[in-house]
Amino acid sequence: QVQLVESGGGLVQPGGSLRLSCAASGSIYTIYTMGWYRQAPEKQRELVATITSGGSTNYADSVKGRFTISRDNAKNTVYLQMNNLKPEDTAVYYCNANGLSLPGSVIFRSWGQGIQVTVSS
Repeated sequence: QVQLVESGGGLVQPGGSLRLSCAASGSIYTIYTMGWYRQAPEKQRELVATITSGGSTNYADSVKGRFTISRDNAKNTVYLQMNNLKPEDTAVYYCNANGLSLPGSVIFRSWGQGIQVTVSS
C-alpha cells in the first residue's frame, strides 16, 4: 500500500506564493507520474500539473507561467510552487501518484487526503 501526505497549504493574499509538498511512502517499487489536482466548492476535480519520473511536465492552462511542479525521485516527493496566486486558485489540492508497488510489482494509483489553499484578502 502506498500513502501520500500533503503539506504546505494555507491562507495567502492575492499575488502571494505557497509551496505544496507531497511525500509518498509504503511499499514502493517505482513511481511513474506524480501530480496535483484541485477541487473548488461545487466544481469537479481538475488537473493542475503532472510530472513524470523523467521530468516531463504538463500544466493546466489556468496555471501556466504561475505554478511550477518538481519532484525529488530519491525522496518520492513532489512539489508545487504556486506564485501570483489568485482567488480562483482557492480549492482543496490533492496529490496523486501512480507506479508499481511491492511485492509483485502491482500497479498502484494513490491519492492524498487533500490540503486547503485559500487565496483571499
